[in-house]
This record gives sequence, C-alpha cells and structure tokens, in this order.
Amino acid sequence: MYSQINKNISRYVTFDADELEIFDSLLQYKAVPKKTIMLQIDEMCSFEAFVIKGCVRKYYIDANGFEVILQFAIENAWISDISFSNYEDKPSRVYIETLEDCKFFMFSPETKEELFSKAPKFERAFRILVQRSLAVTQDRLFNTISKTATEKYLEFLEHYPTLSQRVAQHYIASYLGISAEFLSKVRTKIAKL
Repeated sequence: MYSQINKNISRYVTFDADELEIFDSLLQYKAVPKKTIMLQIDEMCSFEAFVIKGCVRKYYIDANGFEVILQFAIENAWISDISFSNYEDKPSRVYIETLEDCKFFMFSPETKEELFSKAPKFERAFRILVQRSLAVTQDRLFNTISKTATEKYLEFLEHYPTLSQRVAQHYIASYLGISAEFLSKVRTKIAKL
C-alpha cells in the first residue's frame, strides 16, 4: 500500500525500514471524488497531499474573473498551498480542486512536524521537494515569459504526456496562459507538421 509514496520520497534520501515505518504510520489515506474543492481562497491550508491516483489542479481567479491554473498534480506528485498556509500562517490565495476521482496520502502540519521529530532525515527529503518545486515554478515563469505558445504546448506535452486526454482543453489553455481558441490553432498547426 505504501510502496508508491515510499519510492517517491526515497528518490532524494535513503531511509531505513524503521524510518519508513514511522513515515507510513503518520500518513492519512483519503479518497476524494471528482470536482471536489479541497481548498478555497481565504481558508488555511491544512494538508500536503501526495497523489496516489487521479488529477488535481491548483488555480486562482484573476481580476477579470478568469481561472488561471498554476499547477496540475497527477500520480506521484505533491500538492498543497505550501507557499502561504503551511509556512506563513496566512489564508490561501488559491483553490485546489480534484479533476478526477482521487486517492491521496496526506500530512497535516502537525503530523509532518511529528515526522521530523521522530525521523529527522525526512526534513532533508521535504526540503529537497520544496527546492525542486521552486525550480519547476521558476522554470514555468521563465517559459511563460520567453516561449511561444507552440513551444509551451510542446513542453507541456513532454512534461504531462497523458494529461491532454484526461482534462478539458480549456484547462490546458489556462495553464499555458492562452485562450482555448488559440490552443486549438496551436494544436492544428502541430498536427500538420
């Protein structure tokens, strides 16, 4: 039951069986139906979730009322509003919503602190996860500014090879920062190549 998340967390740090047993004992399993808002703006985020199965999006609504998708999380990815609620003790500025029926392993801030206390090597593993997340966010910002819509879409397909069959195209367009109509033109252009 825990092999998927244990393999994921062990990519960065080697843990012994006792440490993984502590880790596993603190995880909360949760099944969440499709189209469930797990976090709303102005709420405190009380979880970090590892996606066992399913697809989740993190987004906000801009000043014009448009949804702007910041992140997709699919199998073997982590999702939270880590930037505010968990570390800054501020209400969230984003929504987190399931796009498919999902299964998660979750930590609360309290269980995560208990993990760090009982098995300190996990603090290093989670620090590396946060650093990797920051690198991905920085790369995404750079791509948004410097790449064409076609380049962004091709990179999206490389990073998420199955997602275009799992989510609505307007979600992908939102993630790429373009209109759904323009994404349709990009896809037509790529299909002709």
